[in-house]
Amino acid sequence: MIKIVNKQDCCGCSACVQRCPKHCITLKEDGEGFLYPHVNSDECIDCGLCEKVCPELHHGERHIPLEVYAAKNKDESIRMQSSSGGIFTLLAEKVIQEGGVVFGAAFDVNWEVMHTYAETMEGLVDFRGSKYMQSRIGTAYQDAEYFLKQGRKVLFSGSPCQIKGLKLFLRKNYDNLIAVDFICHGVPSPKVWREYLKETIARKSEKNSVLSYPIPCKIGIDAVDFRSKSTGWKKYSFALTLSETSVEGVKNTVLLSSVFSENPFMRAFLADLILRPSCYSCPSKSGRSGSDLTIADYWAIPQVAPEFDDDKGVSLVLVQTEKGKSFYQSLKEKTTFIVTSYQEAQGANGGFKEKTPMHPKRSRFFTEFAQSDDIIGLIDRTLRIPLYRKLLKKVKNGIKKMLKSDK
Repeated sequence: MIKIVNKQDCCGCSACVQRCPKHCITLKEDGEGFLYPHVNSDECIDCGLCEKVCPELHHGERHIPLEVYAAKNKDESIRMQSSSGGIFTLLAEKVIQEGGVVFGAAFDVNWEVMHTYAETMEGLVDFRGSKYMQSRIGTAYQDAEYFLKQGRKVLFSGSPCQIKGLKLFLRKNYDNLIAVDFICHGVPSPKVWREYLKETIARKSEKNSVLSYPIPCKIGIDAVDFRSKSTGWKKYSFALTLSETSVEGVKNTVLLSSVFSENPFMRAFLADLILRPSCYSCPSKSGRSGSDLTIADYWAIPQVAPEFDDDKGVSLVLVQTEKGKSFYQSLKEKTTFIVTSYQEAQGANGGFKEKTPMHPKRSRFFTEFAQSDDIIGLIDRTLRIPLYRKLLKKVKNGIKKMLKSDK
């Protein structure tokens, strides 16, 4: 029986929920907004299947990728719509063309993230682009198993822990499964995301009220883009498209965009302030998830191959298995690529780290978060750098410049 004593021991993959033969495990959200399994002990038969599919209890072996590429989709329109180099779309399109099914993360009607599947090219649009949120797996593992047993090719994309959960859930290897994970920074709190969106809309409404709009407006969200390339790939923006609809039905679209380093939610996420507890020590990274391919941004490309960098996005592709190698080889003609080393690929990408120090103010943040009605202000106060540290940094930088000039 699954018993979560330390929350760092659960990655929220939900494999246990889907594998339980008595359906006596449910997921419940805690105060931080993360889902954890809860067992109805009266219905549990102690079969142990929930423990057998838990990624936190069964760690794979670390291994070095067979091949490493920096790659770009030759279709420029797809690349510009993608977070990095547009390689995921190529992988997914091939599976759809072969009559297969693609699983990925998509926004739901409330702009939270869920795992679902697509069987058409049009359906792939929802999977494109980064979604910095822990997706709700739902019944995705069961659905994937159904399609696999039908003999259809399945591409299942997800975080390393989700891929590990899938592989343990399936309990056997399927030749028709292509498992794709990504270099993961960790997953932030869905509850913080939910409250951030609410507050952003509320602030916009208040601003409209202060400006004395002649016609009252109802504000909704039309689109979310965590990785807009409007300011470039390396200095990407967080973009939120809002719709203002008057009581008379007149609609006006407003774009709220800011460079990632200035956006409150992105700052909290990238500072490791609001990650799931299990993300600070991940047992599914370094090839241990069982994926066939791993994709990511090739952040080190300006140093590794500056001539390959046009600031429109470059994908990192790690070929993990022979199956993944064969599948990716069939797509290479649709890419512009260079071969690089695993060591080079790890540069400038903190997502490779298996262990990430927890932000020292994380506990205090979530304590205040439970009672706060100003999430944006709370994030700003928590991450604000004290004046003495700013001065100390300036002094250090000044000394470094002096030393360089003396050489």
